[in-house]
Amino acid sequence: MLAIEWLDFFILILATFRLTHLIVFDEITAFIRKPFLTATIQENASGQLEEIIEIKGSGLRHFIGTLLSCYWCVGFWCSVITLLIYYYLPAAFPILLVFAVAGAAAFIESKS
Repeated sequence: MLAIEWLDFFILILATFRLTHLIVFDEITAFIRKPFLTATIQENASGQLEEIIEIKGSGLRHFIGTLLSCYWCVGFWCSVITLLIYYYLPAAFPILLVFAVAGAAAFIESKS
């Protein structure tokens, strides 16, 4: 059985949160989503701006677009990647720590 210390577990949670947000929402990674999704901004009935996501193509392209449009789906795969890095590339832990700190900062900012 694999054991994870509580502090490491918390760091992995925050790093996964930040990595997921980076892939699904952040402008800096729009180039990853662009071949699979089209995002347009529209005003809704309340006068607020909404982002409308349309999935492009069919087959594998459509599948990847569906995956990238789902925060929960990307979060699952980011957690798999994060855990694999944690177990098999321990020298990369400082990178996970940076993602965790950024994730904590993003979480705190979203609550203020």
